[in-house]
Amino acid sequence: MNNPGLIIRVAAKGEGQTVDGRYVALAAPGDVLEADGTLTPGPDHAAPSCRHFPACGGCQLQHLSEPALAAYVAGRVEGAARGQGLDPGEVSPPHLSPPMTRRRATLHAQAIGKRLVLGFREQGSHKIVDLKECPVIAPELAALVTPLRRLLETRVSRSFAADIALTLADQGPTVDLVGLKVEGLAQTEAMLDFARDNAIARLTLDQGDGPETVWEPDPVTVTLGGVPVGLPPGAFLQATRDGEDALIAAARTWLAGASTVADLFSGLGTFAFALAGPGTKVLAVEAARDAHMACQSAARMNGRPVHALHRDLFRNPLQKAELDRFAAVLLDPPRAGAREQVAQLATSVVPRVVYISCNPASWAKDAATLIESGYRLAGLVPVDQFRWSTHVELASLFVRP
Repeated sequence: MNNPGLIIRVAAKGEGQTVDGRYVALAAPGDVLEADGTLTPGPDHAAPSCRHFPACGGCQLQHLSEPALAAYVAGRVEGAARGQGLDPGEVSPPHLSPPMTRRRATLHAQAIGKRLVLGFREQGSHKIVDLKECPVIAPELAALVTPLRRLLETRVSRSFAADIALTLADQGPTVDLVGLKVEGLAQTEAMLDFARDNAIARLTLDQGDGPETVWEPDPVTVTLGGVPVGLPPGAFLQATRDGEDALIAAARTWLAGASTVADLFSGLGTFAFALAGPGTKVLAVEAARDAHMACQSAARMNGRPVHALHRDLFRNPLQKAELDRFAAVLLDPPRAGAREQVAQLATSVVPRVVYISCNPASWAKDAATLIESGYRLAGLVPVDQFRWSTHVELASLFVRP
């Protein structure tokens, strides 16, 4: 009989679960919870990669070995499907983004007395971990932590607080500062010096009225499907390039030969530009106006067969008659899922549907709707772009027999 304190799996929120159903923080499969409450590490208990673990809320799973992390990612997807009574079938091996590949991150800065702290928040807290290292974000972004600290230390006051969104674009890092007030020539020159000295591609300030560009020597773009697309401040971008490639590879394989594809919740055109080409036309439907305009402009300038449509698919989903014109549909909705649009897809005769999701729980609910209407789950690829976190993504294929 198994030891009742043996850790048999890692649950959705990152705790280890024992044979007898107890949950233990920072436990890996194969660890043993002893009678006195101590944890004896097993073969899949790894040494953390960062001095800030487990305080920093950016990571919850640095104590897992690579095989255990892969098993967790796959298990999250399989468990979400089974939770809705679905058979996940044969799940493809999960794709795990390597360390130091995250190309977007949001840091927080706050004055604590006369000292500035800059980093990620602690798990379930507003307290900020003062970042000294990060094995997750791309080196180009990590290199900005010290210069940002020097820049913001000159602004410390009792009420000082700001958010800093970092994104790695084609031209280099972009920095979007929210909550920082800049007044007078000296403060403005300090911002420009920071941008120039650190090869910032674009610097924006949001002082309460939306982002205003302070520095942008050249138009900022991100290359999607071989096409440079304008990158508006705050626009959604897949967290890692390799994770994006894994999702695109699955979509291309599953939708090969489709002459017309509707890309719903298309954003900047991540999938639209990857799928469009000889023999394939794509309708890219997006509600965010900045992203829609960037996609539309890039398609026109580069002669790609992508037609961009500005439409809110939550309030006004594509209807059955519109969907039935397409050989395939791809959708990549926000974390809440796409209940309204999936309800219309369920009535359609679209032969192939690729559903990209950043939330296995909402995906599973939408998947159940599609399967109840006659679709079959024919492919499932777990993807982990947020290494060592409990955030899991996936690509899935549904087909009508």
